[in-house]
Amino acid sequence: MNRRKILFIIMSLIMTGASLALPQDKIELPPGFEIEIYAENLPGARSLALSPNGTLFVGTKEQGKVYSVHDGITYSIADGLNMPNGVAFRDGDLYVAEIGRILRFPDIEERLSNPPEPDVVNQDLPKDEHHGWKFIRFGPDGWLYVPVGAPCNVCARGDPYASILRMKPDGSSLEIFARGVRNTVGFDWHPVSRELWFTDNGRDLLGDNLPPDELNRASKAGLNFGFPYVYGNNIPDPQFGKELKMTDFTPPDQELGPHVASLGMRFYTGKMFPDEYRDQIFIAEHGSWNRSEPIGYRISLVRLKDNRPYSYEIFAQGWLQNGRAFGRPVDIEILPDGSLLVSDDLAGVIYRIFYANENRG
Repeated sequence: MNRRKILFIIMSLIMTGASLALPQDKIELPPGFEIEIYAENLPGARSLALSPNGTLFVGTKEQGKVYSVHDGITYSIADGLNMPNGVAFRDGDLYVAEIGRILRFPDIEERLSNPPEPDVVNQDLPKDEHHGWKFIRFGPDGWLYVPVGAPCNVCARGDPYASILRMKPDGSSLEIFARGVRNTVGFDWHPVSRELWFTDNGRDLLGDNLPPDELNRASKAGLNFGFPYVYGNNIPDPQFGKELKMTDFTPPDQELGPHVASLGMRFYTGKMFPDEYRDQIFIAEHGSWNRSEPIGYRISLVRLKDNRPYSYEIFAQGWLQNGRAFGRPVDIEILPDGSLLVSDDLAGVIYRIFYANENRG
């Protein structure tokens, strides 16, 4: 059992029953914003997908379950799957990413209480557990984007590892979209330019402050983002950094905090928040497990101007209190009313962040 799994088990045991007494009053938000529990009793809640009808689908990792939440009722869609972290919804069907394969639950909203057996869309993905859990999402081109993490802390294994793949909805035409991506567990497309932006987790064992996590932008297919040769803005890897020229790689648009474990991200496209938040990026920072002083455990905000970041700031924090975590944000989704959903795999809940100020921008 690796160190990550041991830490997860320890933290889960410490926080048993946390959803019964979450100190939401300790969550710090900008003026005018409030937070509440949207759904609870969802152990290990991870990636989120929302249907046009308002059904929320929730993946998990170690728990092997997939849930749905509709009209305040929680249904179990599947159990016993192999780290079904990723969920995506398209044309009435739910897509679920296991390690090694993609499943499809047809017409799922018609059968929430009696879910169908899934179809296997694609089973040609690597089966390595290390960074094998996946975030999936359909792009504006109609293709399903599927990352394959590096099966290690740092190594050069070649294709298809450390990449973002894409395939057609039926699983055909699988191809590599981007390389040099160590482990992305969250991405979204700019609402105007349609460029893919994604978070990426930096390697471990280089100390507390190296390397930074990254927010990257793929302006086209075929780019290489540097792993395992370089991190952040030209930080060479001590083992692999001398092997290739740094000019071969695309640097991040924004360096994030070191080891914050940046996961889910979304462009804000709702209308509830003030105008200054429109088309800006919210990022769920799961929190460090490998720093002497923990950081993360928060929602950060990257502000853009002319499609380029100019500010990286904290939007919501307080899940970490005196070095102890009572929550770990994982993914972000936007409800039709413009409020923000945040999953928490430690407390097993979904939060809703909303703007309550009557004088909205």
